[in-house]
Amino acid sequence: MRFNKSKMSCNSPKRTPGHPTKSHVVKACSGGKEKIIRFGQQGVSGSPKRQGESEASRKRRNAFKARHAKNIAKGKMSAAYWANKVKW
Repeated sequence: MRFNKSKMSCNSPKRTPGHPTKSHVVKACSGGKEKIIRFGQQGVSGSPKRQGESEASRKRRNAFKARHAKNIAKGKMSAAYWANKVKW
């Protein structure tokens, strides 16, 4: 499925079930700039729900956030920011 950048709403992630490798797409808008960002590995759920989460799941989520902290901090124009927000 092709996404038309002009018709997409800003900062609203969408699932991409038909994409071979990436699970989500978002039109990132910040400071007057727009950018299409694809993120997330297809077929991977990310972190489990926090309610009733196991110790292993908590460690997995914290490891992701620590590993990608530098890229997450770049803000809305980075794939890591959106993966952190949507999947973790």
